[in-house]
Amino acid sequence: MMPQAPTIRPLTLAEIETLVDWAAGEGWNPGLADAAAFHAADSGGFLGAFMDGEMVAGISAVAYGETFGFIGLYICRPDRRGRGHGKAVWDAGMARLAGRTIGLDGVPAQQANYRSMGFVPAYRTIRYSGRFAPAAASSGAVRPVTSDFVEAVAAFDGGFFPAPRRAFLKQWLRPPHVALVAMGQDGIAGYGVARPCREGFKIGPLFARDGGTAEVLLSALAGVCGGPVHIDVPETAGSFPAFLAAAGLSPGFETARMYRGAAPAIDLGGVFGITTLELG
Repeated sequence: MMPQAPTIRPLTLAEIETLVDWAAGEGWNPGLADAAAFHAADSGGFLGAFMDGEMVAGISAVAYGETFGFIGLYICRPDRRGRGHGKAVWDAGMARLAGRTIGLDGVPAQQANYRSMGFVPAYRTIRYSGRFAPAAASSGAVRPVTSDFVEAVAAFDGGFFPAPRRAFLKQWLRPPHVALVAMGQDGIAGYGVARPCREGFKIGPLFARDGGTAEVLLSALAGVCGGPVHIDVPETAGSFPAFLAAAGLSPGFETARMYRGAAPAIDLGGVFGITTLELG
C-alpha cells in the first residue's frame, strides 16, 4: 500500500501559535507575541500538514505585495520525521509562492540543498548576542513609535524591505514590542524594534540611513530591554559588527539570505538588523 498523504491546509492563528511553540522546542527562541504579527502579514501564508487531524509539519510561505515571498518556520514534528510530511508541506509552500522571487534564511548545513532548488546566496547574516554595554550616547531625536508614526515608518521601511508590509508593521510596532524611531533633519533617519523572546530580546528590524543612527537606536533599544539582546546582522553592515563587539555582544549563529529569482533592489547598506529569520 502507498503511504497515506497528509492533508495540507492554511493554519489558524491558534495553530500558528503551535508552530511557533515548535520553533521554541527547536531552540530558535521565537518572540512571545510572534503569532499575531505573523498572521497579520499574510493570514493564508502559514501551511500545515495534517495526519488524522493532527498537525505533523508546518511552514510559513508569506506573500508580500505582488512579486515577493518568504519561506520560514519549516518544521516537521520530531516524532513524524522521515515520512515525507516535511517535503509535502515544503512543496505546498513553494507552490503558493510560485512566480515570485522567494527569500529564505538558510543555515550552513542546508545551503547546498537550497542551492539545488534554485536558491542563490545573497549575503551571510551573523547573530550577535549578549548583554549590551551602551557605547553610544542617547539622543533626544530618538522617540517611541506612536500610532501617528506608523504610516511614516511603513513608508521608510519600504526602502529596506522588498515589498510593502503595512499590516505586519501595524502589529510589529505595538506593545509588547518596543519600537523606536530616530528623527533627522529630513524626517525619519532610522527605526528599530525589540521584541521579548523566550530568552532575552531580539532586535529587528534595525534600519537606518547611516551607522551612527543605527548605533544610537540600538543603544536606546538595549537600554529599554534591560537584559540579553540578539540581533541578526548582514555582513554588508560595514563597521557595525565592531561596534557590537565593543558593546559586549558576541557573534554566533550564522545563516545566509538566499533568493530564488531576482534579488530584490533594496538599500542593503541601511539594513543593520534583519526583521526575523521566519518572515524576512
